[in-house]
Amino acid sequence: MKYTEGGVCAAKGFSANGVHCGIRRNHEKKDLSLIVSEVPCQAAAVYTTNRVKGAPILVDMEHLSNGIAQAVICNSGIANTCNADGVEKARAMAEICSRVTGIQASDIVVASTGVIGQPLPLEPIAGHMEELFGGLSHSAEGCLKAEEGIMTTDTRPKMTAVSFEIQGKTCHLGGIAKGSGMIHPNMATMLVFLTTDVAISHTLLHKALQMDVRSTFNMTSVDGDTSTNDTCCILANGLAGNAEITDENEDFAIFMQALNSVTVDLCRKIAGDGEGATKLLECCVTGAKNEEDARVLAKAVICSSLVKAAMFGADANWGRVLCALGYAGTELDVDKVEVAFRSEKGTIRVCENGSGIAFSEETAKEILLEKEIEILVDCHDGEGSAKAWGCDLTYDYVKINGDYRT
Repeated sequence: MKYTEGGVCAAKGFSANGVHCGIRRNHEKKDLSLIVSEVPCQAAAVYTTNRVKGAPILVDMEHLSNGIAQAVICNSGIANTCNADGVEKARAMAEICSRVTGIQASDIVVASTGVIGQPLPLEPIAGHMEELFGGLSHSAEGCLKAEEGIMTTDTRPKMTAVSFEIQGKTCHLGGIAKGSGMIHPNMATMLVFLTTDVAISHTLLHKALQMDVRSTFNMTSVDGDTSTNDTCCILANGLAGNAEITDENEDFAIFMQALNSVTVDLCRKIAGDGEGATKLLECCVTGAKNEEDARVLAKAVICSSLVKAAMFGADANWGRVLCALGYAGTELDVDKVEVAFRSEKGTIRVCENGSGIAFSEETAKEILLEKEIEILVDCHDGEGSAKAWGCDLTYDYVKINGDYRT
């Protein structure tokens, strides 16, 4: 298992592109992206749990009901959510794409991201579809263009891929993601598109995605807001040439490892690029009663505004960590809890047996001034463990969201 270049274009048979079509005012910003497989794919997706869902999600639920897809079309700038004609326009996006690509509209995944409540113009999409399709590339550059086309307040691209072997065949799995604000998923408050050339049944592909999301995108939070258009979709075209994975055997375990390698990397990139963020935070909980409790505890810490603000100020205020653990809603013997902070500058324990211990504030500050901070919690109460990812809370978060729409 090794990381490689190419993102969604790393897998055989996939190409991508992104262009500026005119939905966004800034002509320097791409706002329309396309990912295409040479052949139809097994496909699976998970969506936001927000009861207000973007029109594209409603259409994708229809399109993916048979577990087959061959392309993804996505615009940024306007979310196509809370519009009376939203579903009609989401279907129209698929039809526009179908006419140019020759792929059945029902085999096209549609996605939108941006401002909620504004009508989505179809003319720019229709007017640039030929350009978008004609510029498809199997290269890392094609992937980068597609990634740029789905970004909103993101400050840097989020793409990754791994190569691995199944049955002696070289396989690939890659992905792109957007997400910077409104990140508090119950699936994923973001858009994530994953591609692989592994041959795997739809049943196991769907199961793999559902299982993985619980410990990756569901464990990522920037600001506690669950969005309306969250979609994580995976396409598997089988062109690697392995015998189709139909059982939860060693091959499935390898596939799960590859999927997790990609999604964890994307989680870290999303959390580290949180709106206004200066630091990536990772909370690692060990020794919990069970895995589910560990997940709840880790996410409580990473979601705490007070913890996030303390990390921004490089303040080793461990009491805020215990506070978050205490209201997480799980059974917890506070008298056993140990807390430490770690970065490239070292590790410092600040709490043992639920009580403060003597430590150097100067050393702690040096550790917490780094760009990546680990918050280590050991409950000393079982075998459960989990990780969650987030970022610090800064002045700039308010600035960005104070005038996001205007």
